[in-house]
Amino acid sequence: MQRIAMLGGGFIGRFYAESIHGQRSRDKVVAIYARREETAQKFATDYGCDFASTNMEEVIAHPDVDMVCIALPNNIHETAVNLCAKHKKSVVCTKPLGRNAEEALRMMQTVEEAGIFAGYLEDLCYTPKFLKSLESVKSGALGRILWAKSRETHPGPHSDWFWDKEQAGGGCMLDLGCHCVEISRNFIGKDVRPVEVMCWAATQVKPIDAEDHAIALVKYENGAIGQFEVSWTFRGGMDLRDEVMGTEGTIWINNFLRTGFEMFTTGKGADYVAEKAESNTGWLFPVGDEVNDLGYNHMFTDMFKSQEEGRDPAETFYDGYIVNAVLDAAYKSAETKQWEPVNLPVWRGQEGLKPESTLVEYDADHYLIKQEMTHDGRNKVILKEKASGKIIERDIV
Repeated sequence: MQRIAMLGGGFIGRFYAESIHGQRSRDKVVAIYARREETAQKFATDYGCDFASTNMEEVIAHPDVDMVCIALPNNIHETAVNLCAKHKKSVVCTKPLGRNAEEALRMMQTVEEAGIFAGYLEDLCYTPKFLKSLESVKSGALGRILWAKSRETHPGPHSDWFWDKEQAGGGCMLDLGCHCVEISRNFIGKDVRPVEVMCWAATQVKPIDAEDHAIALVKYENGAIGQFEVSWTFRGGMDLRDEVMGTEGTIWINNFLRTGFEMFTTGKGADYVAEKAESNTGWLFPVGDEVNDLGYNHMFTDMFKSQEEGRDPAETFYDGYIVNAVLDAAYKSAETKQWEPVNLPVWRGQEGLKPESTLVEYDADHYLIKQEMTHDGRNKVILKEKASGKIIERDIV
């Protein structure tokens, strides 16, 4: 059983509490910290917390608390992590870990030096569809991964602090791109170094200082490409899609907007439909089990079991730091309009990888480009002559 202090009583803190109380049926949020007294008291009432306070350290240090869950604005993450280290409390932190890689690296080093358990709450790397897809990729069903693309777009976040560049550290790229980068890292291989980024970002619609739309390519040392598309300007709800392409197959994932559940309503009696839904009338696209489908259940189960078994969870503070480093390069690239290197002063993966050869042996004299069955019934191969480099085609009898 985990006895948890929730730091933050807003939208994400409530999502987390729903999952924590519902998944293993033995974990409980026992204490709540919020910056406003009324928020803390309302959360405590709704989730049966024994202790509520507007004093963060008081909540973290409470003797009944085993683990701290950080669900706060980005600019407060490091303060909370430092207090967890001070009081030797296990900690799990919402995404992104920091506002930049320097901040994230300090947090990673703080928990490691304190010897406390730490997990990175990257829920979209725990959705049921993602977990099944990752299992297929790891088993080799797609062959060598060439390209992993992730998209998250919606009309914008719920709370005011997200829209403040100083508090948040950035715009949609930091808010949503952190999901996308880590999804691609999992498919490509988290031990494969991301080396450089090319990014376009702009403020197209919202009256804010940060970007509200961005697209980027992330080049990996083994030649694979990660891609993300993020936006706070997308109309029509929340769109979560991933694509993975390998030498032997492809995966398409739609986590949210088109899941096979469609409903029409006039709006009479309708209220909440799904996260980021823009309307409660007309044709709508609800989600069967929102907390589960967004990965929260599997995420907290992994965090709690990992802490109890003395091992690292699937997503660690180190992963959060790598994600922040990739996004730092993306922000720099958006300014310079050039490929920018990913600065990783701490790297714990493979070193010196080279892109794999594209040459596939067909016979002693040829490389295979493609084999296909044509509409007229011929079994045809397209080959490259090794000696001359000439491209030829040949029917197989």
